[in-house]
Amino acid sequence: MNNTAHRLFRVVLKTAVLVGVVLLLSFQSNAYGQGTQPSVKEKPFAVEYYYKAKWGYADEFIRLYKKNHYPVMKKEMDMGRILRIAVEKPRYHATEDGRWDFKVTLVWKNVQVTEDGFDEENLIRQLFPDQETYKQEEQRRFEILLGHWDTPVVDVDLEK
Repeated sequence: MNNTAHRLFRVVLKTAVLVGVVLLLSFQSNAYGQGTQPSVKEKPFAVEYYYKAKWGYADEFIRLYKKNHYPVMKKEMDMGRILRIAVEKPRYHATEDGRWDFKVTLVWKNVQVTEDGFDEENLIRQLFPDQETYKQEEQRRFEILLGHWDTPVVDVDLEK
């Protein structure tokens, strides 16, 4: 084999080995990444719940919410179904059409726990033995509610 052919063979061989190594590393990286990253169904699932009370009734709404609904969520947190509970209210006012009084953010363990048929009614009966009072207060909470909407949210990674 002459010198030029020998050099060409070495270049082709080195290139083939390099391509093989890159492909192998790429395959291992993809296989490893897929095996260690949680699927969408396993990832925490965040939902923002917005509440708009009749003008002047926000304090009554949050009082009833804290008394009757928050204990249910805390119990589900103790059970591992909910990972985080946060409640916020706006510092300043907005226009009436864009106004909301409270935003509750729940981070659920995953999306399945929001659709798994959990018997919340049984939990409510355990937490509130006086069901008549509970039902009256919950009815009142919804009577003073003008609007309510749920918004599932996802993180946006600006580094990708």
